[in-house]
Amino acid sequence: MAEKKTDQILRRQEWLDGWGEGIQKLVGGIYKGLGPLSKPLRNLLSGTSVFGHPLHPALTDVPLGAWLTGAVADYLAITTNLVPRSAGTIALALGLVVAAGAAITGYSDIQDVYGLERRTATAHGLTMTLVFLIETLSFILRLAGAYPVGVGLATAGLFLTMFGMYIGGHVVYGFGTRINRLAFLHGPDGYTAVGTTTNFLEGKMRKVEVNGLDVLVVRLDGTLHAIVNTCTHAGGPLAEGTLEGDTVTCPWHGSQFSVRDGAVRGAPATFPEARLEVREQDGKVEVKLADPLP
Repeated sequence: MAEKKTDQILRRQEWLDGWGEGIQKLVGGIYKGLGPLSKPLRNLLSGTSVFGHPLHPALTDVPLGAWLTGAVADYLAITTNLVPRSAGTIALALGLVVAAGAAITGYSDIQDVYGLERRTATAHGLTMTLVFLIETLSFILRLAGAYPVGVGLATAGLFLTMFGMYIGGHVVYGFGTRINRLAFLHGPDGYTAVGTTTNFLEGKMRKVEVNGLDVLVVRLDGTLHAIVNTCTHAGGPLAEGTLEGDTVTCPWHGSQFSVRDGAVRGAPATFPEARLEVREQDGKVEVKLADPLP
């Protein structure tokens, strides 16, 4: 398969590795320094504890819309008397406020990517940071009375925003970053045998395969529980992680899930695991999906 031109260009940008690694160390250091506040803050910034959906892309639409609206208002103010000059400035300010949140959530998310995926995410982050600085300077110049220069900068920033968002879209659609890893899986709609009662010991995680679907089975307090073994964040094998109480931690990026119902208990994952119903009859263990996969 021919490689996309975007990937060909980024593959040659080795300098991005240093920036990406530096950003990851900085973000990781900040979280480590926050101690007990680290987990709830990361859950918040990832979207885990807010929407159950990645938060960063939800925020990015606001600055683009605000800055596009501001540009239209600016040129209407320059060429007509339909709107005051303040309209474009207010839209610019609104975009800056939300863009700050988008930047924080984006740099928080970047710590879980590597290789060409990290290069692409870093290129996106640096581009949008430059946009933020340009738009901030435009706002300052407007307040200082240099309205035409501010409008010119805002216009340049808007075009650069579109380029940056193209790269950001490539991170998601080209690499599948932070998509639900269960979206394309299939599983058993009817009860299917996965072993015998003696195969599943108390408190021990065991991976089984059911019609091509990897399933994690755990016995807690005598009762068997089962969820899909594939981490919804980046596809990590949950059975190779750690189990504390009824919470399994993914070995790749530390996402946490309840083995009882698949609920997300820790970022960076935002989508829950699919749960399977388990029954034991005559020493035989069978499972089936409790709900259809997406």
